[in-house]
Amino acid sequence: MNSDLLAPLDLAFWNIESAEHPMHLAALGVFTANSPTAGAHAAELLATRAVAVPGLRMRIRDVWFPDVRLPLAFGGATREPVDDFEPFDHVRLHAPTADFHTVAGRLMERPLERGRPPWEAHVLPGEDGTSFAVLFKFHHALADGLRALTLAAAVMDPIDMPAPRPRPAEPPRALLDVRKLPDLVRGTLSDLGRALDIGASVARTTLDATLGARSSAALTSVASGTRRTAGVLVDLDDVHRIRKTVGGTVNDVLIAVVAGALRRWLDERGDGSEGVAPRALIPVSKRRPRTAHPQGNRLSGYLMKLPVDDPDPLRRLRTVRAAMDRNKEAGPNRGAGAVALLADHVLPLGHRLGGPLVSQAARLWFDILVTSVPLPSLGLRLGGCPLAEIYPLAPLAHGQSLAVAVSTYRGSVHYGLVADAEAVPDLERLSGAVVREVRELLAACEP
Repeated sequence: MNSDLLAPLDLAFWNIESAEHPMHLAALGVFTANSPTAGAHAAELLATRAVAVPGLRMRIRDVWFPDVRLPLAFGGATREPVDDFEPFDHVRLHAPTADFHTVAGRLMERPLERGRPPWEAHVLPGEDGTSFAVLFKFHHALADGLRALTLAAAVMDPIDMPAPRPRPAEPPRALLDVRKLPDLVRGTLSDLGRALDIGASVARTTLDATLGARSSAALTSVASGTRRTAGVLVDLDDVHRIRKTVGGTVNDVLIAVVAGALRRWLDERGDGSEGVAPRALIPVSKRRPRTAHPQGNRLSGYLMKLPVDDPDPLRRLRTVRAAMDRNKEAGPNRGAGAVALLADHVLPLGHRLGGPLVSQAARLWFDILVTSVPLPSLGLRLGGCPLAEIYPLAPLAHGQSLAVAVSTYRGSVHYGLVADAEAVPDLERLSGAVVREVRELLAACEP
């Protein structure tokens, strides 16, 4: 295993986190136990298998004096293999519990240790012995949602998969050739032009999204660093029935459900939904080409106002669909969500010095994160125990109270909710509102 330089966005995530506001993502998987000791057996399997997964042996190391082949890496960071990898430092078996999400919320508060590979797996046996859960935590600098899924799947039971196509050999990176400096200068100027274009687009559309938008104090309370999680299961067939009636995509329906659930939740808790239209960030993955250096995450996103204040469920869905259509027509390189692409145009030292300031700015940009995490349709197992539920858990930005991640798995939609525990002590009420919103949309679609 060789070390590799962190991509700009990965470096940004590495530098904006703090001990009080960690930036790891996670997934809580619930397995059907085949014996009372299934949880303990799962923990042993995870630790044993992790040793053979190269990506799980990588740690992040700050780089002040880079290799001469990487002249712009000063102040950056690399992923590098560790020789003294101890898997049982990363896999922990907990006491039996009756509430997986309560324990998961407390574990989400704790930052990953930065001196070793930034991931953890927590096995939570169920008190009744019929199930156990595994909370996988990955730092965004190590893996984004899709890459984290790949790493987690590598420690599950083997699945018969088609052989991957061989990757072409990548030429070694040569020393800096002074004869190429004119091309490097032209490329840098071209990058600067793209950065200015993205920046201008971000400024325009952020202003447009901000005008007329009003969030709720429940979504933008002062962050305490505490965490609470919840999960909601929705029948995917119900979502398809709604989509076929109104049109659009499955994702349009899932976002509209969030808008309607927020409306119900705010009204039920007495905050009121009148005039509330929070800005939602919908991330869009723009994976770097295989030949790009450095490798790593590259994200853009769409920004839209959620029609929380609209009392009509079908009209809310049509509003979401229209907003998403406009975003797609403009493309992920335009609009306020493209601000993440600017990370590519900032030198590593800029990320290091500016990270603390950027971490404070998220609440100025958007009010709530609503992201979709792809999952395979194949049934996953651990120690012979089938994965029954899987809830993706997104990072919670500083100054924000709620993040929503959604995945579909084997006929069900899984909503994973992460909240500041002090700002949102009634997260279970919001979970119930998601279920009721789907029912209302189904009823509204009936002839």
